Amino acid sequence: MTPAGRRVLAAAERLFYDRGIHAVGVDLIAAEAGVTKKTLYDRFGSKDQLVVEYLADRDERWRAYLLDRLGAAAPADRLRTVFDASAAWMTEHSPRGCGMVNARAEISDPGHPALAVISGQKRWMLDLFTRLVHEGGGAGTGRRADAVARSVMLLHEGALVAHGLGLFPDPIGHAGARAVELAGPPGRGR
Repeated sequence: MTPAGRRVLAAAERLFYDRGIHAVGVDLIAAEAGVTKKTLYDRFGSKDQLVVEYLADRDERWRAYLLDRLGAAAPADRLRTVFDASAAWMTEHSPRGCGMVNARAEISDPGHPALAVISGQKRWMLDLFTRLVHEGGGAGTGRRADAVARSVMLLHEGALVAHGLGLFPDPIGHAGARAVELAGPPGRGR
């Protein structure tokens, strides 16, 4: 990506996240990035594609952030590490809640290309939780472990929303503790 394209993407990320996708026009993004609208369209083609690129970039950074922390965690601590990483990420990058959830709340068109990015990120998280629950062994195997992983995913997503709403202190920590309890002690399937 060219330097101008990177500036457009950085401006779009900041504006889309802070103000909302529908509230931000390409004129404002171009002005914030110090480029012309023509440059923005030359690099991204459309506002919809810019939304896709914004979400894909955010997802890529989140995955790298999380995988780095998981790689440093002891196997028995990996499920809790996801919640700890989420809390740190939200404090650092997402004080208004999950960027994917926020974007999905704004996108009503079932054919919008950004929906594939959003669904892909959430599917990746569910697959990760499923793997971690199965590896831990505390929830048993098969359908039981799959059901626990889905419940852990719901705890995680609800915690991200609660964080963005500021409903109560440390919703992600609270959900992480419940997820670990639900998954059971490592190696002790039920």
